[in-house]
Amino acid sequence: MAWALKLPLADEVIESGLVQDFDASLSGIGQELGAGAYSMSDVLALPIFKQEESSLPPDNENKILPFQYVLCAATSPAVKLHDETLTYLNQGQSYEIRMLDNRKLGELPEINGKLVKSIFRVVFHDRRLQYTEHQQLEGWRWNRPGDRILDIDIPMSVGIIDPRANPTQLNTVEFLWDPAKRTSVFIQVHCISTEFTMRKHGGEKGVPFRVQIDTFKENENGEYTEHLHSASCQIKVFKPKGADRKQKTDREKMEKRTPHEKEKYQPSYETTILTECSPWPEITYVNNSPSPGFNSSHSSFSLGEGNGSPNHQPEPPPPVTDVSLKLNNLLPTTTPQEAQQWLHRNRFSTFTRLFTNFSGADLLKLTRDDVIQICGPADGIRLFNALKGRMVRPRLTIYVCQESLHLREQQQQQQKREDGDSNGTFFVYHAIYLEELTAVELTEKIAQLFSISPRQISQIYKQGPTGIHVLISDEMIQNFQEEACFILDTMKETNDSYHIILK
Repeated sequence: MAWALKLPLADEVIESGLVQDFDASLSGIGQELGAGAYSMSDVLALPIFKQEESSLPPDNENKILPFQYVLCAATSPAVKLHDETLTYLNQGQSYEIRMLDNRKLGELPEINGKLVKSIFRVVFHDRRLQYTEHQQLEGWRWNRPGDRILDIDIPMSVGIIDPRANPTQLNTVEFLWDPAKRTSVFIQVHCISTEFTMRKHGGEKGVPFRVQIDTFKENENGEYTEHLHSASCQIKVFKPKGADRKQKTDREKMEKRTPHEKEKYQPSYETTILTECSPWPEITYVNNSPSPGFNSSHSSFSLGEGNGSPNHQPEPPPPVTDVSLKLNNLLPTTTPQEAQQWLHRNRFSTFTRLFTNFSGADLLKLTRDDVIQICGPADGIRLFNALKGRMVRPRLTIYVCQESLHLREQQQQQQKREDGDSNGTFFVYHAIYLEELTAVELTEKIAQLFSISPRQISQIYKQGPTGIHVLISDEMIQNFQEEACFILDTMKETNDSYHIILK
């Protein structure tokens, strides 16, 4: 087939020559397509594609894709050829994502025999919602208290180590895994796409989400901060069984289309391959403060402590210094850097980016309405109370005084009266604040008062009518009067143990 047109020299036959060559080209193309399938590599080799090919970045030609993630859920058949795939999921149903080691021989040898860390996120696909993601998620948290957007089905998962879910990040989970071993994680998405659409007339179209996976390796300090690979796919989440009905509806619609219209759409695949993307801009992985792990009795999923590295040893708690004491309470003199640490320490890591340049004085000037507007109702009230240092009133307060001190003061008072000194004396009591209203708690507080171990207190009695000794129980403490006063009498036993009597 000749693609070059040979034009006659005579001007009067130019038009006829063009028509003949154009007709011949059309007939040739039709014959070749009808004879059999053509190779896409042959098409790309045509001169018209050379300029586009040369304009691509050279890094993309042999770019290393060390990992591949496969979501075991079928793609929709109602997606056009050049659009991104769309996968329908049922709310709360467990879906497998296979974590595959896609490295060639000799690639990334530094992770051989080591663990890597993957962070899973469910985020908005719509850019408009991405700008208001925090407000959207806080609204969801307000309407669904105690629920999470993304969870890991740990009993069904294989090969994951030290799975963790931060309670302040409802749409994020993370875990460690060994690329050399089979790894499959089962995820559950609990929010549905229509929860983030404006309610108008019913039957609103749900918004699409993205499942994104970011994988990191260890740096020299044992922290998983060096980015390796990121990939994502587009999903929509329906109420239980809704994804199956939607998939069936799309399939029936495609069957009614003509063959020519079907050529404009992608076929439906049994699994969804996550495509490479940019890493998530949030730098939450830099914060290595431990986040709560999942409660699982399955021993095979907790193969390590701390951050899950077999060579990692738990770090001792930092010594108490003036700086650490200062971070416990936000002061007007607190610097922006110390304010960031204070937010992390008090479980406000989600808002550190919002308050990047805020000093202690800036934060303390915020009103209750300001904080709620910035952080949402739930976290806003919590942050406002933390900023103002509001203390929770104890459930019960009692006052106690040691009997030896009480008797000494009485004797001194009596002696002064005999000597004609009219100045009275006062007795020093100690306050004990109780929250749980249990005998165990009272034992610990009294032991702390005497600077002894709670194990050294055998029993606590209350002196009743006619001098009887009644054993203290939880029910008795719950019936104590607020701000009741007691005198503590101690009776020493053998082996440095004591009986305490409340008089």
